Amino acid sequence: MSILVTKADGTTEAFDQAKLERSLKRAGASAEVAVDIVEEITKELYSGITTNELYRRAFAHLREHRRGVAARYSLKRAILQFGPSGFPFEAYLAELFRAEGYTAEIDQLVQGACVEHEVDVVMTKEKMVTYVEAKFHNTAGFKTDLKTVLYVKARIDDISAAAEASADAARSTTEGLVVTNTKFTSVAIQYATCQGLWLLGWEYPQEGNLHDRIDAAKLYPITALTTLSKREKTALLSEKKVLCSALSGDSSALVRAGIAGRRADAVLEEVGALCVPGKDI
Repeated sequence: MSILVTKADGTTEAFDQAKLERSLKRAGASAEVAVDIVEEITKELYSGITTNELYRRAFAHLREHRRGVAARYSLKRAILQFGPSGFPFEAYLAELFRAEGYTAEIDQLVQGACVEHEVDVVMTKEKMVTYVEAKFHNTAGFKTDLKTVLYVKARIDDISAAAEASADAARSTTEGLVVTNTKFTSVAIQYATCQGLWLLGWEYPQEGNLHDRIDAAKLYPITALTTLSKREKTALLSEKKVLCSALSGDSSALVRAGIAGRRADAVLEEVGALCVPGKDI
């Protein structure tokens, strides 16, 4: 009899040992460590265990090995900790797009054919201008729905109409993108696909999703650092410190957040393990 796991949205699925092992390896755990952790967790499973409890147990085992790997494994939950304001998520997306070669600006006012629009992120590469709606959720089970993609499509249509009528029309093309740190409803995906509106979710599309792009860019948020308390993470976010790499060159931010001495050394050590490209953790 298979053991059922309760997901964040309340649905259940059979426990998949290989899936858990893959997630651990993706975070940077060696094959041997991943197998050992899965074996330990499997011994204590019970039907109805939540994905959150599975994560908690896997994370605890990873922390016993290397903090850098544990922090990478906690990436999805680290993004969820950006709340309650959506600003850190918008700033984080802008950093991600810049790492991919775009120019990106947040909180832009863009004139449409009918009205002016507040756009979360405007990113540009060559002749393509992409207007991004960032939908942040601090609950994993929350999905971005049809209502959101409907109003974003209307907004993009109005902005595109103004762009086509301008003197710069021949020099650029506009498109819309909705980004969420969780999931989209199936109807939202169906409508966006039909209307040519791009969607980017944590695991959508299957390849090149938000998780994949963050992994490729190696951009980890300060909320992924296991050496920081929730209060300290909030203090750093309030100073607009979104990327953990920003701390490596600004130890004064740690001081302002009340982190000094050996604790600061521990934080900076983890920053080096998690955020320095190519460093073996």
